[in-house]
Amino acid sequence: MARTGYTDIAAYYRQQIDDGALEQGGPMPSMRDVTEKFKVSITTANRAYQLLKHEGYTVAKAGVGTVVANRTHIVATGAARIDRLTRTDTPYTPGETSTDHVAMMRSCADPDIATQLGIELYDEIVIRRRVFRKDGRPTVVAVSCIHPRALAAVPELMTQGQLKPFWQVTYRERTGKEVNRSPERRGARLASTDELNALEVEAPPSAAVPVLVLHTTHHDEDGPIEVWEDVHAPGLWQVSE
Repeated sequence: MARTGYTDIAAYYRQQIDDGALEQGGPMPSMRDVTEKFKVSITTANRAYQLLKHEGYTVAKAGVGTVVANRTHIVATGAARIDRLTRTDTPYTPGETSTDHVAMMRSCADPDIATQLGIELYDEIVIRRRVFRKDGRPTVVAVSCIHPRALAAVPELMTQGQLKPFWQVTYRERTGKEVNRSPERRGARLASTDELNALEVEAPPSAAVPVLVLHTTHHDEDGPIEVWEDVHAPGLWQVSE
């Protein structure tokens, strides 16, 4: 049997925190509980807790001990949301919501998106857009660029508002085709005025505001079917969990 190391223990509690099983401000399990659960020494348990503290997942609270930190400046990636959806039936981290869900057909004027989707520049695609919020604060403008062939199986893609279940789940059920994702690509660019407004960033009209941008391409057996573009608000840390 493989030996449980301190990094394994830290990974377990990191996921418990990310999924909301351990709530912000709430106490972490005692060292005795950790040693008994994982059959490890107090030294190993302490190293795991030190790692979580250094990563910003926990803090020491006088009179209480180690508690889950309030990670208001941390935001998860789109890929992490899908993984969480699979584990917990919800894509949201504790305190997170999404608003301003809209759907539209638009010509694709972005050469990079067109290349990732395998279409010609200015071909029409389905756009679904929403804003993720953490404790009410906008954190991510998320745009789904979807190949129009998906409409044949999921015409609900053009429905305004949040889709439940996640459209790829419906697509898989109706077509029998699995959808897989490529690794996230990270980059940076200047935010558009619309993005700054959605993220509620106040800046002079002539100001150049750099933002972190993530792209994730999804494929089925017939080729690319969706590209996610996540634009993160300035000043946030992004984690893939």
